[in-house]
Amino acid sequence: MNASNLTAIEDLSQVKPVTPAYPQLDSFLNILRLLIREPSVTGCEDSFFRVLSRELEEIGVKVEYYHGVLVAQGSKPHDLILSAHIDRHGLLCTGANEFQYAAFIASNRSDLTGDSVSEQMMHTIENRFQGQQVQAHLPYVGTYLGQGSIVNSYICPTRNNLIFELDGLDFVQPGTPISFLDRLRVDNGCISAQIDNVVSAAMIIYLFRQGFQGTAMFTAQEEAGKSWRYALSWFQRQRLTTQRLIILDTSPYPTREAAEAQEITLRHQDASGFFANEITAELAQRCEEMGISYSYKDAYIQAQNKINNTSYSLGRTELGRLATATEGKINGTTLQIPSTEYHTPNETAALSSIDAVIRLLMSYVV
Repeated sequence: MNASNLTAIEDLSQVKPVTPAYPQLDSFLNILRLLIREPSVTGCEDSFFRVLSRELEEIGVKVEYYHGVLVAQGSKPHDLILSAHIDRHGLLCTGANEFQYAAFIASNRSDLTGDSVSEQMMHTIENRFQGQQVQAHLPYVGTYLGQGSIVNSYICPTRNNLIFELDGLDFVQPGTPISFLDRLRVDNGCISAQIDNVVSAAMIIYLFRQGFQGTAMFTAQEEAGKSWRYALSWFQRQRLTTQRLIILDTSPYPTREAAEAQEITLRHQDASGFFANEITAELAQRCEEMGISYSYKDAYIQAQNKINNTSYSLGRTELGRLATATEGKINGTTLQIPSTEYHTPNETAALSSIDAVIRLLMSYVV
């Protein structure tokens, strides 16, 4: 090793933490930075599954890959089961210079009933993408094809989907996924990127590196309402039921003030039905013991509907669909990170919330 290399290493050892208020998050944020750069457009998640497999197998975790779900297990697989969807919103080329929101193309509509958060927010986000840089990738392998930018986006009433006009990607063929060009930003005590739901995948890898010995499931096509089917197929293969499934995700709020009113978001129920009381109460109790502030999203939505005379749905989550399909034999609860700018490349969450969720999950690491 030459002197210049030695100097570089010595210099790196003097680098200050990126998040001085939360230096313990630096190793987690390094994982998140890596994963955010990898494409995982809804319906085209194969290459991202391979990235997850590599990261987990490198630390000796048992990994099994099935259609639509990657399962990682430690030495105590039934103590606790975590789940996180890994698809992110993006575009799909559906014709000559024609691009649609991937989650809502016609072939993905069967599991969407109009009352998911994604569908309800489509009109809210339709004008947020102008000027956004995007990149095309080969399906399955994820090979980079080129970059372009979004010139315009609008909702087509006939196709009931967001349609995008792009500059620079007129050469791509139908079936090509287009992801947002994304990089993690850390500023003013927050992280920003398209963090739904790569942030949860990064947390799970971090937990395994810290000694987590339970089971973790990474599911595809949650944004199209299909992820619960892949999760269910795995439970059926294993002839397994549980009341201790914790699904990790982000949760949208209209303002930073509303998002930061609590560090984590829990739920009693969604539009499908009630979650498992015992594990929900267990998380709440641990929050209280650890000094972590929390609230219940279903109660928040109900209160806002009453105040504003609105009728927003409680949303249909992966867990609610699983519980309904199995008559409650597979159930658990959700653990969510409050965020703003939901379903955009600028989704923002407080570092205090990230830290709180990690500390809460670390309490399960034996």
